[in-house]
Amino acid sequence: MPTNDQKIATCLWFDGQAEAAIDFYSAVFKENLQRGDILRWGDGGPGVKGSVLTAGFYLFGQEFVCLNGGPQFRFNESVSLYIKCKDQAEVDYYWQKLGEGGKESMCGWIQDKFGFWWQVVPESMLKMLTSKDQKKIDSAMKAMMTMRKLDKAKLEAAYQAG
Repeated sequence: MPTNDQKIATCLWFDGQAEAAIDFYSAVFKENLQRGDILRWGDGGPGVKGSVLTAGFYLFGQEFVCLNGGPQFRFNESVSLYIKCKDQAEVDYYWQKLGEGGKESMCGWIQDKFGFWWQVVPESMLKMLTSKDQKKIDSAMKAMMTMRKLDKAKLEAAYQAG
């Protein structure tokens, strides 16, 4: 497990699927995900004794905790993880893997089979959208608004044409 001074960890609320989600994310992110501690219910709680209460993992060194909290809350687009992809092959890989059993949305957003939302974005997109040329920014943004999975080459072409 990474040892760092991270004081804040993201907690993801699942309905009994925390361990399955970590298994899935381990397959998607491979060597970039390390499993953390698992806390199981004992005699003192409402969960079934021995079942997972929380399970931790580290993704690219950042700590996450998965909580089997029940059906009260669901994920929505207001919280997502943003994946900066170096090239189109990486965009394609994460889009395909995270989308298995999930749902595509617009502008690079995809929901995985557990209901969690991801943004799969080429690194160059952030550079384009933070440039000083508003016409180029507008052109790239207009192109992005027509896409589900982002196409790096088309975004860059739109930017250059702007």
